[in-house]
Amino acid sequence: MSDPVFFSPVRRIDAAQVAELCGASLANPDTAGTLITGVASAEQGGPGDIVFLEGRRGAELLPNLRAGAVLCTAELAASISSDIAVLITPRPQQAFALVARNLFPDATMPRPWLATAGISPNAHIAHDAHIEASAVVEAGAVVGPGATIGAGAVIAPNAVIGPSCQIGRNTYVGPGASIQAALVGDRVIIHAGVRIGTDGFGFISGRTGLEKIPQIGRVVIQDNVEIGANTTIDRGALGDTIIGDGTKIDNLVQIGHNVRIGRSCAIAAQVGISGSVVIGDYVMLGGRVGIGDHLTIGSGAQIAAGSGLMHDVPAGERWGGAPAQPIKGWLREVSVLRGMVRDKSRRQDGNG
Repeated sequence: MSDPVFFSPVRRIDAAQVAELCGASLANPDTAGTLITGVASAEQGGPGDIVFLEGRRGAELLPNLRAGAVLCTAELAASISSDIAVLITPRPQQAFALVARNLFPDATMPRPWLATAGISPNAHIAHDAHIEASAVVEAGAVVGPGATIGAGAVIAPNAVIGPSCQIGRNTYVGPGASIQAALVGDRVIIHAGVRIGTDGFGFISGRTGLEKIPQIGRVVIQDNVEIGANTTIDRGALGDTIIGDGTKIDNLVQIGHNVRIGRSCAIAAQVGISGSVVIGDYVMLGGRVGIGDHLTIGSGAQIAAGSGLMHDVPAGERWGGAPAQPIKGWLREVSVLRGMVRDKSRRQDGNG
C-alpha cells in the first residue's frame, strides 16, 4: 500500500509566474519556463521543487542543493548551479510562503472533516439558532439557543457553540472545541480542543476557604485570529477578554480573564498569561513565557522563551530571563555566571 498524500498542489506554475507572484527577479531569463510542481526545504528538495535560501544557513546548504527553482537573496544567487531557476528577492522565506499558499491553499484553512455540505442530520441545533447559508455544521456538533453561525463557517464534529455565541463568516471551529460567552469574528481559525469562554480563575479567601467570584464577562475574538489546539481563553470577570485582529496563538496557551491582546501578536506554545494583562500590538512571546497579573507589555515588545515576567515592559523592548529583564542585562548575567563556572572548574582541575 502506498503512503497517503494529504496535500496535493492545486496547480502547476513556472518560474516566470513565481517571479510575478512574489515580485522576485529571475536571474536567468532562459529558466523562465522551469515548471514548479512542489515545495520543499532546501535540505530535501528535488527536481520540480521550489526551495528558499537565506543567511549563513542558506550558504551552508549550497554545495548539496537540489531543486527546480530557488528563492534567495542577491548575495547567494551567483553561487547556485545554472540548471536551477534562481529567483532573487530580499525576503526569500516570505516569498516562499506566498508560493506555498498559492499551490496548497487547503493547507492554510481547515476544511470539513466529513465533506459535509450544510447542516448534518446528526448535528444538534437549537430551534432558535441562526445559521447562515453556506455554513457547515458537521455530525455531533452542538449549536446552542440563540447562537449565530456566519456564512461559510465550518463547525467541525463534536464542537460545541454555547447559547447566544456569535461565530463570524468563514470561521473554522475544530473538532471538540467549545465556545461559550464569546463573540468570534470573521476568518478565525480555532483548532481542535480549544476552550473559549470558560470561567476565569477568580477566588477570594472566605470563612470556609476559597470562595468563587462570579465571572460574568465575555470573550471577544476579532477577525483573522488563529488559536492553536488545546489553548484556553477565559472569559472576563466583569468586562471582556479581548484578542486583537490578526493575532496568532500557538497550541497549549493559557489566557486568563480580562486579558487584552492587541493586533498581530505572536504567542508561542505553553505561554501562560495571568488575569488583567494588557498586551499591545505586534508583541512576540516565546514558548513557555509566564506573565504575572495586571502587567502591561508595550507594542512591539519581544519576550524570550522561558521568561518569567513580573514587571511592565515598555514598547519595543526585548526582555528575557526569570525574572525577566532587558535582554542585554540578562545576557550579561548569563555570560558572567558561565565565566564563574568555568573558573571554578579550572581551579578544581588544578589548572587555575
